[in-house]
Amino acid sequence: MNRYRYLLQKTGWALLTILFVLVLNFFLFRILPGDPARALTRDPRMKAEAREILRVRFGLDKPVINCFETLTPLKLGDCRVNPLDTQFFIYIKNLLQGELGISYKTNRPVADILAERLWNTVLLIGAGQILSIVVGVAFGVFAAWKARTAIDYGALITGLVAWSLPTFWLGIILLFWGSTQGFPIGGKATPGTGAYPLLYQIGDVANHMILPTLTYIIVYMGEYMLVMRSSLLDVLAEDYILTAKAKGLSAFQILKDHAMKNAMLPIVTLIAINLGFTVAGAVQIEAVFSWPGLGGAIFEAVESRDYPLLQGTFLLIAVSVILANLIADLTYSYLDPRVQTE
Repeated sequence: MNRYRYLLQKTGWALLTILFVLVLNFFLFRILPGDPARALTRDPRMKAEAREILRVRFGLDKPVINCFETLTPLKLGDCRVNPLDTQFFIYIKNLLQGELGISYKTNRPVADILAERLWNTVLLIGAGQILSIVVGVAFGVFAAWKARTAIDYGALITGLVAWSLPTFWLGIILLFWGSTQGFPIGGKATPGTGAYPLLYQIGDVANHMILPTLTYIIVYMGEYMLVMRSSLLDVLAEDYILTAKAKGLSAFQILKDHAMKNAMLPIVTLIAINLGFTVAGAVQIEAVFSWPGLGGAIFEAVESRDYPLLQGTFLLIAVSVILANLIADLTYSYLDPRVQTE
């Protein structure tokens, strides 16, 4: 299989997966118990007529996919609802037009809310992932090179402990510890700093990122370290590494030119797979540290049964994970051309 055919095949499967996610994304949240109109208006004094106005305003009075889902009993000949006037087809039509709907809770376009929250999550996840990859891979390489020594055993225990820590529990522990050390324990910035110089604002945001970023690093560093150590030990046991040693190459040359490229293959796949788990962890970390990102938006949307915001958030996350896996497949084929022929 040549490179172009491999590229087309992987891209086609990614598009099919996105189409499946579009359908699943619509029905997934409509099986949640509770009425969105009732969740929006927790005042028990609100009349049923006012609540029905809200249902009409947000299109909740329409059937989900066919007329037999209405609240009133229907006979077969009474079904006069236009199939294009159902919640599902309206959802698909709006997506094709680039519209994600209006949030039930804030009455704002979901696209605007996601645009505000997305960069906060990217900032937090990006910093945490990059640092955890760098630290984890570096410790994994050092542990593999010092295999069967006290350094290797210490790194192995540290990695296993860090990998097994629950994200929300570690976040709460760091929250309590940071409160005693003077670190900011919530939010993205200190109120009122918008009038200060830009460098001061950047420093303030970086200060607020310390604890949530440290949580990411500790949780994901252990996994990268263990995988890198195991992968590099397998590569260092190959015959061509022994040949390189016999040629008199230095340890740095062996690692750089012969071992690292092959040992990085599992790490590339793990980074793409971890993107989905990282976003799941973002929900917990952003909730613990009150970080205004996608995780906080998901938490608030679930609480208020905000279907459009939930759909928009999960669609964005799902497409990001699919694209990340596609990039990983293509990178994998570049690092190891044998993948294309398999």
